[in-house]
Amino acid sequence: MAKIRTHYICQECGAASPQFFGKCPACHTWNSLVEQVVPNAPTATDGTRLAQRHRKQRGESPQALSSLTLTQISERPIQRFSSGYVELDRVLGGGIVPGSLVLVGGDPGIGKSTLLLQIVNFLSSRQTVLYVCAEESGQQVKLRAQRLGIGEMNQHDQSPKKTSKSDETPSKNPDLYLLPETDLEVILKELESLQPQVAMIDSIQALYFSVLTSAPGSVAQVRECTSALMRLAKRDHITLFIVGHVTKEGAIAGPKVLEHLVDTVLYFEGDRFANHRLLRSVKNRFGATHEVGVFEMIDRGLREVLNPSELFLGDRESVSPGTATIVACEGTRPILVELQALVSPTSYSSPRRSTTGIEYNRLLQILAVLEKRLGIPLSKLDAYVASSGGLSVAEPAADLGVAIAVAASFRDRLVDPTTVIIGEVGLGGQVRSVSQTELRLKEALKLGFKRAIIPKGQNFPNLKIEVIPVNRVADAIVAALPAENS
Repeated sequence: MAKIRTHYICQECGAASPQFFGKCPACHTWNSLVEQVVPNAPTATDGTRLAQRHRKQRGESPQALSSLTLTQISERPIQRFSSGYVELDRVLGGGIVPGSLVLVGGDPGIGKSTLLLQIVNFLSSRQTVLYVCAEESGQQVKLRAQRLGIGEMNQHDQSPKKTSKSDETPSKNPDLYLLPETDLEVILKELESLQPQVAMIDSIQALYFSVLTSAPGSVAQVRECTSALMRLAKRDHITLFIVGHVTKEGAIAGPKVLEHLVDTVLYFEGDRFANHRLLRSVKNRFGATHEVGVFEMIDRGLREVLNPSELFLGDRESVSPGTATIVACEGTRPILVELQALVSPTSYSSPRRSTTGIEYNRLLQILAVLEKRLGIPLSKLDAYVASSGGLSVAEPAADLGVAIAVAASFRDRLVDPTTVIIGEVGLGGQVRSVSQTELRLKEALKLGFKRAIIPKGQNFPNLKIEVIPVNRVADAIVAALPAENS
């Protein structure tokens, strides 16, 4: 076996150096050199033999072309399998795809390891699963499994021996194998020997490749470890779940190429003061992106929430001024969210603006429209807007709900609790249409709402809900606050 060599590549200019320098010798940029493995260049003979072997496997002549047209590629339907959680299957696009790589990121303590351990517990009763705990010992994982009510797990540090069915001891998790290891080469050998259908790596930042001199978690280590796992998973058709740390900004720690290598990127979000957790898809090669799955953290782990609208809706029997209900679409799922606004006199020369779950710059734009087009003196008032449950709503369809909630708080009026508000607010004070309006109205009708204020130009006669089309924000406020006319 040829000796593996490494060199250092500048991330700014691409210059290569045989050793590490604090400053790139070529472009003089500080801390830009990253260690990489030097690939062994294949000889012409090796390339010819490899191409001939591939042609022979496909039953073609040795001189046939390696490339194929799109019509020559055979169709293979994807046979997904369930993870045991409807919410996770929704985010993945209908279930787990065999041989796929799934990257799960999130803040520390948000529940990434808990979710994977619960998935492992379900899958191990149907297929062989390997759980690589690089950050914890076997005893720590077992204690967490007992707290979650997961059955006794068999810890295997070596490849299992083939036994007859009469020699097998009954266990709740007969095909769940635990490997506390951080050395990449040991993990790859275990995967090749055990050949599990599913493997969990917790986490990728804790693994190290002994050939590289950089520390575990560095850019070079994360990239090389993920690349090696990806090649093995695609070759042996192993479904791989990889846990990734996040930075202070909330992005996956390590190189951006880490997200390009995997098939699916999931972010586990949630407020540490709240019980609910959101699993959001930001990349999915086998399904729609920006899908959201909702979970609730309880004493026995994570429990999925099949109807998240009830979680983010407040008590509609005790409504206070400045409260409005919107319908936000997360992927293909409509979720009803209660918005709360508070407008009060300021004690400072510059008023305060605060948001929870709503984009800050979006709020400033809506406040400016209300003051310019409707004459509400918000530049002299403090304004606070929050979404119920802390759900982050980023789409423009929530604009009209925010505007009506702020106006209702300023005028101390109540919005009808059976009314939902949908629409985008333009800088000229007009209400613009949004996508998936019919889907949003069906969800509102399902939860007992009777009226809907939507942008003008859309009609849904088949829905048993009163639709109030509006063209401008002023018309929407009149429709939402009819008591002000009396």
